[in-house]
Amino acid sequence: MKCKAGLSWESELPFNRYLEDCGVTCELITPQILAAPFYRANIVTMIVPTGFGNRMYSGLLPALRASSGRIRRYLEEGGRILVFGAMTTAEDCYDWLPFEVNYVHEYFSASVKLDPESPYSSIMDDYDTTAIECDGYFRDSEGESLAVTEDGRTIMIGQEIGKGQVIITSMHEYPSRGFLKTFCSGEMETLF
Repeated sequence: MKCKAGLSWESELPFNRYLEDCGVTCELITPQILAAPFYRANIVTMIVPTGFGNRMYSGLLPALRASSGRIRRYLEEGGRILVFGAMTTAEDCYDWLPFEVNYVHEYFSASVKLDPESPYSSIMDDYDTTAIECDGYFRDSEGESLAVTEDGRTIMIGQEIGKGQVIITSMHEYPSRGFLKTFCSGEMETLF
């Protein structure tokens, strides 16, 4: 069993250490490396942290857009991607993914209902689901709704692309340790 993630950001974050504490081997993928046509990595999961779409926090979005073709191929071949809230009001911040995602940036705390049948429901296992911090929600997006607030706002969607899967969440918390260990583990790594 392989357990490896590529974390896309400009520099190391506390999230890198959190992943490693969860037992996940973590590779930093900077925007310059991500956008380079020669870059290749073997990973189970690519993680795109909160704030990737906001220029005040990150320069990652142009690199994600430049890599959209490779991202699609990575997913089709069985790769996984975990994406968080873009933290911007720009409507096209998820246009690098191969399906439509409409994100509304708004900070709030809410009681959340998860689909208990979903293999991804463990994402909030370490938290009180009656008070989850969020940085937005998704409306009129493709993909399956996996977590919804009491008032009906979708805060997590999933979509299968080929043999791979994408999970997008606006949960403004680290995912649970168990979820990360499971989502970043697989029988094989996929070439990105």
